[in-house]
Amino acid sequence: MASQAERDRRKALAREIADRKRLEAEARMPISKEDLAALFNHLDKALVEGCDHSLRLTRAFLVSRSLAEDTIVPWLAEYGGFCDCEVLANVEDS
Repeated sequence: MASQAERDRRKALAREIADRKRLEAEARMPISKEDLAALFNHLDKALVEGCDHSLRLTRAFLVSRSLAEDTIVPWLAEYGGFCDCEVLANVEDS
């Protein structure tokens, strides 16, 4: 059985690896964290009436902010965001 010091060292290494992966993923994001949070807030309010299973609201938001729709939409799809409600449910939780 590993000593407490060894267990602590392993936990620290695991945290370091997880932090590095998170930072690398954030660096690859084609949208800023602030704009992404604003998108989630926008969708949260706009989807009260339901989703039409398109990216209509997401695309309109991106256009309104002059964001790169052609790179952001495929990135959202990588995380399961194929329609507005999925962007909110799947991408926000990623």
